[in-house]
Amino acid sequence: MATTSFLFSAAIVFISLSVISVLPPAYSADFSAGYKESAVPESDLDLLEFPLNLEYLEAEFFLYGALGYGLDKVDPSLAEGGPSPIGAKKANLDTLTNDIIEQFAYQEVGHLKAIKKTVKGFPRPQLDLSASLFAKVIDKAFGKPLNPPFDPYANSINFLIASYLIPYVGLTGYVGANPKLQGAIAKRLVAGLLGVESGQDAVIRGLLYEHATENVSPYQFVVAEFTNRISNLRNTLGHTDRKDEGLIVPIDFGAEGKVIGNVLAGDQFSVAFDRTPEEILRIVYGTGNESIPGGFFPKGANGNIAKSHLQSAKL
Repeated sequence: MATTSFLFSAAIVFISLSVISVLPPAYSADFSAGYKESAVPESDLDLLEFPLNLEYLEAEFFLYGALGYGLDKVDPSLAEGGPSPIGAKKANLDTLTNDIIEQFAYQEVGHLKAIKKTVKGFPRPQLDLSASLFAKVIDKAFGKPLNPPFDPYANSINFLIASYLIPYVGLTGYVGANPKLQGAIAKRLVAGLLGVESGQDAVIRGLLYEHATENVSPYQFVVAEFTNRISNLRNTLGHTDRKDEGLIVPIDFGAEGKVIGNVLAGDQFSVAFDRTPEEILRIVYGTGNESIPGGFFPKGANGNIAKSHLQSAKL
């Protein structure tokens, strides 16, 4: 195993140096290039700020999972003094999975910077990334306590299952927000964020699909059962019809009604599902109510949209 890990790492370094040697001095442009004189319409501000909640969640989960620390060490300015996440820690990941999750982690850091470059944003909300919280979510998905409690940090498969909980919710939010945006900067930013978030979800689903029919040790449930249960839970919490699908589906739900494999989720036309901010809050709070915080956001999410629901609950 040690020899395999060394060879993998050495190969990555070699490939990286080879790629860098042929890149032009500047190979990317700022996402807002060409829109420097454009202002973000007032109607777009809240829709751009709201996703910060999910981006904070993903950034901290992936950073801690791969590195054992989060924004407080990587870039404290992005947290803006918000409280450190509860219970987050380094996951016991194999070399390949750790490498992928580390890539995701720094991508999320970039997402936070991109959004905050466009709108004012807000401080990191209180996040609960404890093993016990994930265990509660999984227990709720199965309708009974699993024994022993599910631990997202125990191994690569568990961490990928836990990761299945997060990016997909964010990407459906971007799909839902896109038609409501008015300005060019906002549309370009959301399109760019959606592209990477959907890519992350696809990688997670692809890695899990490889093990879809294998048991998640020590339970007598296969990987696909975990994904199906989680997707069903999100559909229930969101109070919507089907906007979420696991890795194995009835053939009627498969692409063109021809397959049961479902490495990418989509509607009858294989188009991505959308969600509103309210649907997302119901899911990430784990309460099924956008006005009752809990779950990953024990004190509620930040920003005008989320706070408006918390305030209405107090009236």
